[in-house]
Amino acid sequence: MNKKKALSILMRTRMHPPSPTTTTANKMNQMQFPPLDADNKASSSSSQDASASFHVDFARVKESMHNAISMNKIEILDAALDDFSEGYFGLSNENRRVLLLTLATQYDLNRKQVRELMKQYLGLDLPNGDESVENTHEGEGSFSSFYRIERNLRHSLKPMYEVLFERLNTHPGGLRFLSIMRADILSFLADENIASIRALDSYLKEKLITWLSPANLQLHNITWDDPASLLEKIVAYEAVHPISNLLDLKRRLGIGRRCFGYLHPAIPEEPLIFIEVALMKNVAQTIQEVLWDEPPMPESEATCALFYSISSTQPGLSGINLGKFLIKRVIDVVRRDMPKISTFATLSPIPGYMQWLLAKLASIERCDSTFRENLLKPEEETALLGAAKEYTTGKNGMEVMCNLLSSSSHDWTKSDELSLFLKAPLMRLCARYLLEEKKRGKALDSVGNFHLQNGAMVGRINWMADRSEKGLKQSAGIMVNYIYKVENIEENAHSYFSEGQIQASDEVRTYV
Repeated sequence: MNKKKALSILMRTRMHPPSPTTTTANKMNQMQFPPLDADNKASSSSSQDASASFHVDFARVKESMHNAISMNKIEILDAALDDFSEGYFGLSNENRRVLLLTLATQYDLNRKQVRELMKQYLGLDLPNGDESVENTHEGEGSFSSFYRIERNLRHSLKPMYEVLFERLNTHPGGLRFLSIMRADILSFLADENIASIRALDSYLKEKLITWLSPANLQLHNITWDDPASLLEKIVAYEAVHPISNLLDLKRRLGIGRRCFGYLHPAIPEEPLIFIEVALMKNVAQTIQEVLWDEPPMPESEATCALFYSISSTQPGLSGINLGKFLIKRVIDVVRRDMPKISTFATLSPIPGYMQWLLAKLASIERCDSTFRENLLKPEEETALLGAAKEYTTGKNGMEVMCNLLSSSSHDWTKSDELSLFLKAPLMRLCARYLLEEKKRGKALDSVGNFHLQNGAMVGRINWMADRSEKGLKQSAGIMVNYIYKVENIEENAHSYFSEGQIQASDEVRTYV
């Protein structure tokens, strides 16, 4: 089967996506999932048999997990790891939760041993005399008990499940399995914040950060000539601007465009994260310029590298900032290969803007008039009330704006007059949202927080930059350019991390 045919099938598959069970099974080398529900028409004895078989399967997976932790012979250990990873995917979500809770509690560190060692350590007396004695042969003997207990403490403070993580990491397919396991952990934590599961997640996250350091990752320039299996992943995982067809994919990998991904040797032909880049003469103000304008400009004329989409392929790597390293590596590669390019920017969505604004408008309406904040200037309210009469009603401008923006039909975009009167307040409030609205001292907007912590600055806010249904729903079609000034990246990242300072252009600051 040639590449085009394979990808065409993939495109058709996207219209009828496989079930989550099938998708996960395919990720783990076509492992088969057992049915999760008994047939309603089956006899009670058959249901009992299925239930008994299911519980036996759970016990077998639990035993294989124990063996994978406790055994040391390589040939037996490999079989135990295979049994555990395969059996894990045969469990229902509830039984995965029970298994992970077992792992988190029964294979945690031995706190009685830790406490006993701490008592022993606190019971030791420091040798009298000059501290320099510690560095002498005599001092070595005096401190030998300290060294011994400290070594034992370091060992006892490691939970037993660390052994499982370490062994899976070096086992074929194990790194991907750990990523999927952590995705399950995060899902369970979203439902119920259990301290032991949270500790399990924290420990696994730290391990993944170490194993997925930039030194262990390969930067790959993804092109149309890559295997179809890799290109399938780009189509499937593109999260910002879905790829509509083969022509769209070919254009994104063609002249004037680049796509870079981080690959790990343990997960071949599946980028952990990838970024799409448009080579342009100027920083684009609309996504239409990037995705649909034809033909692309000659690469020799490009002076700007525009990052317009960055997508992670592994939910289990959430919170592990591979994007930070990917952007910096791509900037280095582009600067090396195309010296004429001096501007590095994004054209980014603002996914939380409408949610924040509509919640703000609703809360203001509930406030006592004495403490009510008016988000509209008097002249803006007057103009809006007049232009919106045939679309909606309201007792004041903010109620009218709330009604217009919350409508799924987005009728306001069909009226030039309404769009004109909404532009000023929406752009001003968007600047406020990006620069001033924070959570725990950092930008409230998730995409903004990502780029700001990577060292970017807020460069420009663009009106009607994304007219898609998603763009209008998320941000009233507004998009933002974050600028990566190479000489300021580290300084910006440090000031944002330490003090929450958001760097922005004068143009953006005029709005607030």
